[in-house]
Amino acid sequence: MTRDGGAAELFRTVGLRPDGPAILGRPFRASGGGVFVIELPAALPAAPIEITRVGKWIERVPSLTLDGVRPTSKQLATRLNAFWLPSRTVLYIGSTPSSIVGRVTALERHVLGDRRPHASSQWLKTLSVSGLKVWWAETQATEEYEDALLTAFAQAVPPDEVARLHDQARVLPFANLRTTAGESKAHGIAGAFVPEEPAAVMPPTYRVDVPPGDADGARPDARGSGTLRRTGRAPATARVSVRRPATPKAARVARPGDQILLSAEGLTQLRTEHEELVARRPGVVSRIRAAKELGDLKENSDYHAAREEQGFLEGRIQALEAQLRAAVVVDAPSDTTRVSMGSHVTVEVDGEESRLTIVGTTESKPSAGRISQDSPVGRALVGKNAGDEAVVRTPGGEVRYRIVAID
Repeated sequence: MTRDGGAAELFRTVGLRPDGPAILGRPFRASGGGVFVIELPAALPAAPIEITRVGKWIERVPSLTLDGVRPTSKQLATRLNAFWLPSRTVLYIGSTPSSIVGRVTALERHVLGDRRPHASSQWLKTLSVSGLKVWWAETQATEEYEDALLTAFAQAVPPDEVARLHDQARVLPFANLRTTAGESKAHGIAGAFVPEEPAAVMPPTYRVDVPPGDADGARPDARGSGTLRRTGRAPATARVSVRRPATPKAARVARPGDQILLSAEGLTQLRTEHEELVARRPGVVSRIRAAKELGDLKENSDYHAAREEQGFLEGRIQALEAQLRAAVVVDAPSDTTRVSMGSHVTVEVDGEESRLTIVGTTESKPSAGRISQDSPVGRALVGKNAGDEAVVRTPGGEVRYRIVAID
């Protein structure tokens, strides 16, 4: 446990010898990745929050809410101050496997409300204080030592200060918004970033096919000494063919704001998987905590296995949440005369019948007969009637699907 809560003592507690301090915003040297700490020049009894910056943050981000409602500058500043620890000088603990200098520079250049380059520490940008110090230590075990520093920091905070925190379950430096296990502070602030603009769509391109020999006046009848000969005939007009690329399908590349079409069954499956994965979170966090108690994080296989599982878990949860936000449920079709999403279609290919279900992209499972409406087969079948023939072009040639029945 640290005696004074300072950054240098914090590093020594976890067995690291720090470099520094440097002044935030001024150049310093560090050749690789590692862990770093941002520290106040001295402890302060209250957060030096600049109310004007908070007001501009709210004005700049229309989606920002506090406990579900649009806050005033004073209300948001009060909530931020509820996470201040008067006896501590450490404001932020971070890590990077690549460049400490690059990460600290990004932190210093960050604009309040932006998602990049360093949104995870943006609470620092609400403070009006000069002379912030940077301490750092180079190491390859970046996540392990970041976790150890955060743990040592929490253990050093006096109990009476913990009791005054808005969130007493996660004791972190003021500007750290989540633990290394992925647990976020219960600060109640949502929509705190300017929405990302959708990716720019490249304009269509064209290819012009010119008959051989027509380039630069090199037609066979124009070759020779270079002298233009008058033949009395009008020159042949070169035939030019323009091939336009196929119109891109929105479902092929998922972009922010895209809708994901789902059946009611598909939506239920997504929600069920999401709930199951969220329920696994506490168990993984407990495994990480138990593994940390064994010590020697660098050689701790249980710790690394639990962190890898957590990384997969959080990545899948984020992907599911993105799909659920963009999900649009398509009701089962009432018209059984035409193939559409949700239709069960019996088709005949080379004399053999099979049953297919037309589904959204995320529900596709060809081995189970669930065909995406955006797949080549799905696009060929949608809009067809019973008795029609759909042709699918494949690298091996054309495949003809005769629609036997639709239900």
